Amino acid sequence: MPEIPEVSRRLVLGGTLATGALAVGLGSAASASAAPGSAAASLLTESAAPRRAAGQKSMVNVPFEPHETVRVGVIGLGNRGSGMTTGWSVIPGCVVTAVCDIRADRAKRTADGLVKAGKPRPVEFGGSDGSYAEMLKRDDIDLVYIATPWEFHYEQGRAALLAGKHVIVELPIATELDQLWDLVNTSERTRKNLMLSENCSYGRNELAMLKMGHEGVFGELTNGHGGYLHDLRALLFSDTYYTDSWRRLWHTRSTASFYPMHGLAPIAAAMDINRGDRMTTLTATATAPKGLADYRERFMPKSHPSWNETYINGDLVTCQIATANGRTIRAEHAVSAPRPYSRINSLVGSRGIFEDYAGTSTTDARVYFEPDHGGDTWRDFETYRKEFDHWLWKELGDEAENGGHGGMDYVLQWRTVQLMRAGLVPDIDVYDSASWCAPVPLSVKSLAAKGRPVEIPDFTRGSWVNLRMGLDSRTTEMPPVAP
Repeated sequence: MPEIPEVSRRLVLGGTLATGALAVGLGSAASASAAPGSAAASLLTESAAPRRAAGQKSMVNVPFEPHETVRVGVIGLGNRGSGMTTGWSVIPGCVVTAVCDIRADRAKRTADGLVKAGKPRPVEFGGSDGSYAEMLKRDDIDLVYIATPWEFHYEQGRAALLAGKHVIVELPIATELDQLWDLVNTSERTRKNLMLSENCSYGRNELAMLKMGHEGVFGELTNGHGGYLHDLRALLFSDTYYTDSWRRLWHTRSTASFYPMHGLAPIAAAMDINRGDRMTTLTATATAPKGLADYRERFMPKSHPSWNETYINGDLVTCQIATANGRTIRAEHAVSAPRPYSRINSLVGSRGIFEDYAGTSTTDARVYFEPDHGGDTWRDFETYRKEFDHWLWKELGDEAENGGHGGMDYVLQWRTVQLMRAGLVPDIDVYDSASWCAPVPLSVKSLAAKGRPVEIPDFTRGSWVNLRMGLDSRTTEMPPVAP
């Protein structure tokens, strides 16, 4: 049975009821079509949601089938994939049964590491770009985790669904709009869940912010601001960190918001995107591409292969997003200029604001809301974080602290395994995954049209109007592991 949302103050203060959301959405569409020559009339529209094929049904509130043990197969064993493989192996009731990388030595090294840590040896696949397809033929894999370069996510995620596996994919799940739609449709046809591996959505501050927003602490939510602001220049020019320089090369291919999800997703979750509201339009802007060329000029020898590259992506790409309920979200992507790391995490309502500019720290956030505060002075968040701490962090805090990215990786992996073992509905479903990744291709389209707004498709095909549970989950026990 799907989880039923508990009655909370968000029904009164923090969000619009489904009937109201539907009315707002219809009103917005009507005004756009009735006002030729207006700003709305210049909207770059996407085709209507493709019709479902015969027998294809929504995956909204579709739970996992219960698994006594979750058996994981990993595709991609670079820096991210190898670290997360270790992470999967230590979650109760989870075992890594297969590992795959185009470089066979990585699969062997990862398998050796698991054995050294006292874990069962996974079957190794590698040596060719089709090795993952061989791995997917196995019947001892329940969940496929994909951590390859971005350009392979769609193909490998789709293949895993068609092989009858559930899938969790690193950001983004796909880079083209038709690919996003195909993953939604493939999930619906195969009845297998596909999830974005959005670890920042499980951050301690982010989840506390979500609870405060849903409890109406900030009043009626009006806007949010999130970003991925990370100086990656040294890593982008490293000859070893990103295999074959794959991530730097994306900056030669397109002007786009390549990686907005870490900032966007927590704000979208707090606003009940796809769960009572939805994102409707996106407008993108970009600065000039100066940072990577400047870094190369100062630090890279003339013999380095990067001197054959021309960088075209802006140092800062900003997506301004509007929602059906009249809210706005600003999502930023900046990785090629000097700056301290930040995800921004700002949520604003009619009665106050949350702001968190720190990276993985939980101590630097600040709040201001009425009637508790006044005097035009920020207040420390720590007391409120303790009050609104999400049950996952209350349960896992001590264990999670040893996990990557301030514990977010561990919480993400633990919760995913728990959902599958208990047979629950995923916190992040295929519709969230597609919506949160849509700014990648839509920013390209908006920027190509000199910043005109672009319509954001409704991947739920109308189900967004219904309020339902997501990351604001109820306390749930991890099923005991059989001795």
